Amino acid sequence: MASAQARPPTQDDAARGISPRDRLIVGLDLPSVEEAEAMVKRLGETVTFYKIGMELTHAGGLELAERLVGEGKGVFIDLKLHDIPNTVERAARQLARLGARFLTVHAYPQTMKAALAGVAGSHLELLGVTVLTSCDDADLAEAGYAHGVKDLVARRAKQAKDIGMPGLILSPEETESVRRLVGPAMQLITPGIRPAGADVGDQKRATTPAQAIAAGADRLVVARPVIAAADPVAAAENIVAEIASALA
Repeated sequence: MASAQARPPTQDDAARGISPRDRLIVGLDLPSVEEAEAMVKRLGETVTFYKIGMELTHAGGLELAERLVGEGKGVFIDLKLHDIPNTVERAARQLARLGARFLTVHAYPQTMKAALAGVAGSHLELLGVTVLTSCDDADLAEAGYAHGVKDLVARRAKQAKDIGMPGLILSPEETESVRRLVGPAMQLITPGIRPAGADVGDQKRATTPAQAIAAGADRLVVARPVIAAADPVAAAENIVAEIASALA
């Protein structure tokens, strides 16, 4: 893996003066690098920030991440790391070399602490995944959790803040309450975004872009409503416009 120059946080980001366009992160949830590159080319200047997840990573997506960083795009590596602390620390250290902006880890205390040690000295910002947006209370109960979604998200958010995590991944449904809990400094990024009338797919806690921004989200992750649209450029522009309207 080649080393890429990391992008330092900007003053605008620190002040949350993020433009509506930069608040949209398009998920390249596609099976090949070639298809992902074609989508990036098609979207052009409409989209400034991309997410590379597990599927694309296993198809060569980390090399694509480096190329996108080199082209000035924001990059979010969504691998949801979770393993024994030594493994997480070493993996996070390797991924910090890409120059990406964000990396996800599951919001377990051991995992967050290990990942923070791994990225120390770099500009890679960690995001703790609270509870997947495909889960509801029944799913957590089936998996053996004693807490429902809202209680578990709040617990993990408080732990993440105490540990010193820079950001969280959470459903728009919990964003408003978590924002009150963690304060203004943490980045809150929400997946499970579906424009009005869109198919929610496997998302159980989805909301519209405007609702998520109004609840206090800093950035929104959107995949299928853009990349599966008949006109991805128009779909992305409509989401940016909805974000701008919510911020007005």
